[in-house]
Amino acid sequence: MGNVYSDISVSADGFAAGVNQREEAPFGDIDETWLHGWMFDAYEENRVEVDAIVDSGATVMGRNMFGPVRGEWDRDWRGWWGPNPPYHGPVFVLTHFPHEPIEMEGGTTFHFVTDGIRSALDRARSEAGDRNISVAGGAATVNQFLAAGLLDELRLHITPCILGAGERIFDGVPPQRLEQISVRATPMVTHVTYRRI
Repeated sequence: MGNVYSDISVSADGFAAGVNQREEAPFGDIDETWLHGWMFDAYEENRVEVDAIVDSGATVMGRNMFGPVRGEWDRDWRGWWGPNPPYHGPVFVLTHFPHEPIEMEGGTTFHFVTDGIRSALDRARSEAGDRNISVAGGAATVNQFLAAGLLDELRLHITPCILGAGERIFDGVPPQRLEQISVRATPMVTHVTYRRI
């Protein structure tokens, strides 16, 4: 059975998104390159970390990460990533509202899970086999997995900016020990990997 890991970009003060997230500004009222520029503007310098983000047998994500649609599914939303999302495997989207699976190009299929994180993880494990499982985010979803003790490895990508408010990693997570297993700094980001003890 593979590990359950999460990669999440955060500001120096721990925010994974700013305030006022919406369709025109999925990361809120911020310049999103502050958090994610390292993935695109400095890809070669951070290739190992970028490639590792989607190197999983299955993925779990929150509904907010999938898209801006709230409440009942009243429009044909297929994710932020265009017709060929980067996951290339099963993705389990946490939601309170049932939805039929959505098949995309490249092998990505979005499945919608209405009965919580443990059910989503069980389904992801069934699909992933011996491969790892990625908890893609956002911060609220990662925090749920941390609080429940279901995340084996947390990979923080800390960017040199201060957001001051927004969606923060570790909110609502009870005290726990983490083992730091690696740190690598580049000009745009510091990659820190923690393992749950």
